[in-house]
Amino acid sequence: MLPASIGDYRERARRRLPPLLFDYIDGGSYAETTLRRNVADFELIALRQRVMRDMTVVDTAVELMGRKWSMPVGLAPVGMAGLYARRGEGQAARAARKAGVPFCLSSVGVCAIEEVAAAAGEPPWFQLYMLKDRGYMRELLQRAAAAGAPALVFTVDLPAPGSRYRDVRSGLSSPPSMARTLREGWQGVTHPAWLWDVWLHGRPHSFGSISAAIPEARGASDFWGWISRNFDRGVTWADLDFVRESWSGPIIVKGVLDPDDARQAVRLGVDGVVVSNHGGRQLDGVSSSIKALPRIVQAAGGDLDVFLDGGVRSGLDVLKAVSLGAKACFLGRAWAFSLAAGGEAMVTRMLETMRAELVTAMILTGCNSIAQADETLLDAAI
Repeated sequence: MLPASIGDYRERARRRLPPLLFDYIDGGSYAETTLRRNVADFELIALRQRVMRDMTVVDTAVELMGRKWSMPVGLAPVGMAGLYARRGEGQAARAARKAGVPFCLSSVGVCAIEEVAAAAGEPPWFQLYMLKDRGYMRELLQRAAAAGAPALVFTVDLPAPGSRYRDVRSGLSSPPSMARTLREGWQGVTHPAWLWDVWLHGRPHSFGSISAAIPEARGASDFWGWISRNFDRGVTWADLDFVRESWSGPIIVKGVLDPDDARQAVRLGVDGVVVSNHGGRQLDGVSSSIKALPRIVQAAGGDLDVFLDGGVRSGLDVLKAVSLGAKACFLGRAWAFSLAAGGEAMVTRMLETMRAELVTAMILTGCNSIAQADETLLDAAI
């Protein structure tokens, strides 16, 4: 049976992936309260059904960072995606290009930006963390610019990793040991489809864009350990000056939940912000992204593009977010589950479904163009 909803892709991913990888994608921090809110708060928003509006023409196209895209959807940066399917970032980037939506490569992806650009036939957007090793950050920015990345997504909500209980229980966050090696080996053997596709025919011998920083690394735990030690707790808004020294293109700041931070982003002239709580993986108990969205839009005042990620599970969710002021939504778990469920083909199918759901929602709310979507599409009585 073919998957229909994101929940279906999630279940396929759960069956196919070793448990420690599935829990890494699926889990959040602490009690996962914010993770649940991200989805639940979308469900509280009611659309306003309209009839007999002549919906012969429905236009989902949107302009983002100077380019026209097929719909207000993009694939968010997801770490380690090359462990979910063989050379996973390249497969997802190809699916995104076919669908006419942007793909953003995580700086902790398995595939380097040059490989992803070659696989997709065009350079991806590039995501960056602020690291203590400024020399290596400069090198990453220069590589992204040389590869032709059209936009930089600067993630600022991870000065230190959140406490993710599932990763502790699965052993993913534990140091290398014989017990961990045996556990991982058993999980691989008992998931033969993943073992054949990823470990035997796509096993990463390096870790994408960060491999040059730690040539002595021998596995994912070594790379992730280096990244964890290099998150910079001292980062401030002044560090944008450092980024701009090596990057002249558009900058989108990802991880904004507070209006004061949105206003500061406007003052410093960034091109966009992503309303995000890191998919519920950082500070648990904070607002859902969709609940925070209207106040961020108001604070931005139209002086930069406002994007959203977290909790988007359908085309209906996309229309709700755009109606509340988002320029576009970025999918994280939705494409990670799809990639794990069946590679490029499943990511393509998921994006086709997302667009079909968006079109249907627009027809049934009487919205001919996504550019016209606003709060009049929502039922204020709820």
